[in-house]
Amino acid sequence: MTMLSRRALLAGLAVTPLLPSLAAAQAKSELLIYCGITMVKPIKDIAVLMESRHGVKVTVSQGGSEDLYEALKLSKVGDIYFPGSSSYRQQHLAEGLLGDAVPVGYNVAALFVAKGNPKKVGADIKELLRPDLSMVVCNPETGSIGAETKKILDRAGLTAPVLARSVFLATDSRSLVQAMKAQQADLTLNWRATGFFPENRDIVDIIDLDPSVSQPAKLELNLLTFSKQAQAARTFADLAASSEGQAIFRKHGFLDAAMRGDY
Repeated sequence: MTMLSRRALLAGLAVTPLLPSLAAAQAKSELLIYCGITMVKPIKDIAVLMESRHGVKVTVSQGGSEDLYEALKLSKVGDIYFPGSSSYRQQHLAEGLLGDAVPVGYNVAALFVAKGNPKKVGADIKELLRPDLSMVVCNPETGSIGAETKKILDRAGLTAPVLARSVFLATDSRSLVQAMKAQQADLTLNWRATGFFPENRDIVDIIDLDPSVSQPAKLELNLLTFSKQAQAARTFADLAASSEGQAIFRKHGFLDAAMRGDY
């Protein structure tokens, strides 16, 4: 079975049990957002505002960005696709499922180490090759941080050796943090914003890389062309792009659409 067909099957299995409730949601002015794991916290905050002001309930389906796309492609149910990088839009736009894109911010990758940086890791991508460190990176075929990791490593000419020495290939940003919590890794490369999550900030320290090495990845809400709640989806996207929504993204460790941050 090919990687794509296996992923499509897994995505289908993930979505199929939800199909009856999702179909019902569409009839009740309920939005379904396919959201990459890293961005769930700001999206849920904006969802609370959406429900209180417009009476529209928001359901968030979270996972790896590519798996989420395969799920929406299979089900043709839902309203917004929010991957961890605009590269997923570029990759899939020709298939006709992604409509207008609304920019809401930027993801930036950084090195993660244990709190206090006991191994004295420096701000250099080559630290991923240090023989005295256990290291985990994300699979380039699953989560958005995996695709971003490959871009960073490709530019540095380090893709093959880093992937080869990774203890295992994580599936997404959440499993990278879990590897550190379980002491399976001394070092990971992850989306910077996840280090600001309340459940993570006392566990990890963030080591920023030079912007020429780790370039900000654009975040866009993609309105789905098969949405049955197109106006509500547009309202949600406009709220996320508003000054209020942008402040929420900054609060959760992201750069906003103007590349400003609160950290």
